[in-house]
Amino acid sequence: MGSYWSAVNVYRCEDFTGYMIEISNRYPRVAEYLENEVGFEKWSRCHYPGLRYNITTTNMVESLNSMLVNARDFPYVALLDVIQEKMSKWWNDRRIVATAITTPLTPSRESELRPRFAQSNGRHTSQLNPITYHVKGGELEGVVDIFNKTCTCKEFDIDKLPCVHAVAAAHHAQVSVYSLVSPYYTKEYYLLAYGETIYPVGSQSQWDVPNEVVTRIVLPREVKEKKRGRPKTLRFPSVGEFRKRKNRCGKCGAYGHYKKKCNSQTGSTEGNPPTNVPG
Repeated sequence: MGSYWSAVNVYRCEDFTGYMIEISNRYPRVAEYLENEVGFEKWSRCHYPGLRYNITTTNMVESLNSMLVNARDFPYVALLDVIQEKMSKWWNDRRIVATAITTPLTPSRESELRPRFAQSNGRHTSQLNPITYHVKGGELEGVVDIFNKTCTCKEFDIDKLPCVHAVAAAHHAQVSVYSLVSPYYTKEYYLLAYGETIYPVGSQSQWDVPNEVVTRIVLPREVKEKKRGRPKTLRFPSVGEFRKRKNRCGKCGAYGHYKKKCNSQTGSTEGNPPTNVPG
């Protein structure tokens, strides 16, 4: 499904339409599902109404859910301790990385922006008005607004990082390329994001609990009748998400492999003729 991932990551809606036509021609039911049931704004970069930057997922909770997969059966207090310990480590590790940065931007954004300086060389740039520039050359030309930080290629608009056209326009206007970058990509904002320290809660005997909380009467929660069977442990799939079904062996009946790769010596004999029948 190369056309699908191209449609996910493309910046311009004109290009998106072309990839959707390819998907519709090969998989019409998939195209209908993506458009009518899921909606383009849920998975397409160019249709997302908000500021997405370079993030393609819409469900960041899944990152935490995978981290807590083994701890979510713990009692509430123990679960909170696991979350606090993990978050404290994340914050400290990222704070160390941010402190060691020697470039204006974070390492990932710096490595993405740097090659565009060389790619912008040789581009023909003409000024249309005090803030707008027309950049030609390469596969796609662009009209850049260095004041509103936009480009007709839409890459500058969505990622908030100067595209090749914006870099060429900045050089022509004798403006620093880094002044066009979103402040959220800078080292300063990186340090601010992880500047606070997440401390452990500590022993309950050391808690400073306000009197109004101590005197508050908390009623026990309503106990519902327990359902029969094993309690549900898997979460409900989100919109557009399907769980992968496990393969079931036709020989031994176990899950996780096919009949051709089955190592079981005792398989099912259903449908096989009887052997060693006396005459």
